Amino acid sequence: MCGIVGYYGPKDPKEVIVNGLRALEYRGYDSAGVAILHQGEFKRVRAEGKLVHLEERLKEEVFDGHLGIGHTRWATHGLPIERNAHPHCVDGVSIVHNGIIENYAELRESLRAQAVNFQSDTDSELVAHLIAQQIKVGKNLLSAVLEVLPQLEGAYSILAVSKDQPNEMVAFKYGPPLIVGLASDATLVASDIQAIVPHTREVIFLEDQEVAHICGSQVQILDSRGEERSRTPVHIDWTQERAEKQGYPHFMLKEIFEQPRAVAQALAPHLDLENHRVKLKVELEESFLQSLERVFIVGCGTSFYAAMAGEYMIEGLARIPVEVEIASEFRYRNPILPANSLVVVISQSGETADTLAALRLVKEQGVRALSICNVPNSSIDREAQAHLYMNAGVEIGVASTKAFVSTLALLNLLAISLAKAKSGGELKAEPDLVQGLLSLPSHMETVLVHEKFFAEAAQTLKSFRGFLYMGRGINYPIALEGALKLKELAYMHAEGYAAGEMKHGPLALIDSEMAIIMLAPKDGLYEKTLSNLEEAKARGGQIISIGSGDDERLRQLSQHYLALPQTHWMMMPLLEVIPLQLLAYHVAESLGHDVDQPRNLAKSVTVE
Repeated sequence: MCGIVGYYGPKDPKEVIVNGLRALEYRGYDSAGVAILHQGEFKRVRAEGKLVHLEERLKEEVFDGHLGIGHTRWATHGLPIERNAHPHCVDGVSIVHNGIIENYAELRESLRAQAVNFQSDTDSELVAHLIAQQIKVGKNLLSAVLEVLPQLEGAYSILAVSKDQPNEMVAFKYGPPLIVGLASDATLVASDIQAIVPHTREVIFLEDQEVAHICGSQVQILDSRGEERSRTPVHIDWTQERAEKQGYPHFMLKEIFEQPRAVAQALAPHLDLENHRVKLKVELEESFLQSLERVFIVGCGTSFYAAMAGEYMIEGLARIPVEVEIASEFRYRNPILPANSLVVVISQSGETADTLAALRLVKEQGVRALSICNVPNSSIDREAQAHLYMNAGVEIGVASTKAFVSTLALLNLLAISLAKAKSGGELKAEPDLVQGLLSLPSHMETVLVHEKFFAEAAQTLKSFRGFLYMGRGINYPIALEGALKLKELAYMHAEGYAAGEMKHGPLALIDSEMAIIMLAPKDGLYEKTLSNLEEAKARGGQIISIGSGDDERLRQLSQHYLALPQTHWMMMPLLEVIPLQLLAYHVAESLGHDVDQPRNLAKSVTVE
């Protein structure tokens, strides 16, 4: 997840771009850079680390042009060092990129066979080379982009400029957001609205596979074949309250869209990007982890469902027995905790009364406790012997969203670390697992593109008598979390089930007024899940299925099918939960409910 800003207009591009990047720094802060026209060439300035380091380098820089692009980065391909920082410049072409080019290895090999010299380790640089090659054979910037588009696979938003066309920008996307701002004498492009609203309230939100051709202050929107599309700009009306919410109507929707950044922040302290290794920063000795015989995970509500997903991760990867329990039950059942055990307690606030009591019970028995919290120095954080931090940022909406996905990210890291400890420090799958984790923020942004689908579908969904959420394996706790969100926000009947339990009761509920939300990614239980879906369809259930990739079988079985990017089974829950959050949010909003402060609920449950 990265921040993109582009500007053409009469103001100083350096000032406009840097101010825009400052508004977007939450999207990436391991490096930053700009490329701005000066004396007919794009002068590039880059710096490692936070934006302040780039600002320091730019203090004495002067540019005489009126066109420029800028970028703040969170590394996926290549170390967070200056040579990998954006913009990438090749033969007069400069680009900035957010996302992942999934076929980068194939493209890199093809370019290497053509004796191309690479200046970085990134997938992004390849796009600059491909565009530059087309311009060399006589194409203009727009034609070059249209030629390159079919070669790219993955999730990306890209802004390109060329020194040969000093008043033009071409923006194109598939997945992560890209917005064009239209001022009377200027045009801006950015990956988020905050960078645009200081200059204009008239914007065009690019759709997937659309191309924006900016020529001066004129903007033309095309499809991927170059056919012009008619688009009406949207007026952004920000009140003071909406400014606090960064333009979103509710804090919860803002926090849903902050989840890619939250996951990146949760992962960042624990990843060795140079070697693609997990180095968990936690106060647990390697010898203790090697001798570990059992793990207990305790939480309430959403934290409990994250714990359930963690059980699948740890047992599946590290082969250590795991017990998961609701904190209010755990504290009263006089649990037996073997000496070589680890108890993981999860609480967003760090003040959840039952979870805090469970932690104190564990300490009384002399067993090590690891807290996963979002609030440093909270009660649970202070009292646990070991600590992991969600780093999700402040979560104002009562229904938890970004704290949940941050917890799932940390549980992935914990499972990998325990598997390494149990195998003597080596885990063959570790580099691939780390790459999967690094890809998550971009994949999550791809999923967020479907938000408008749920906004439209809510008008029909709100009339359903009830909802059944189903999944198998690690998808089962995500079904439970999805049902909880709808109950919390929309006050509707919703239940989560293990799909294999359908014949043991839930089938009696299914009719044409019951919505079935089935999580069915292509994993080891895919065929069995499809069999359960057939049973639901035969009883007249209205089916919304969520799977991975293009899946014609799911599409035929469902009224609506939502395709998610394919990733490792341990990471799939972080993608699956997003559409469930959006569904609950939009159904509740369409019913006129207070989404941020649902009735009868509080953000932090500090009493029993």
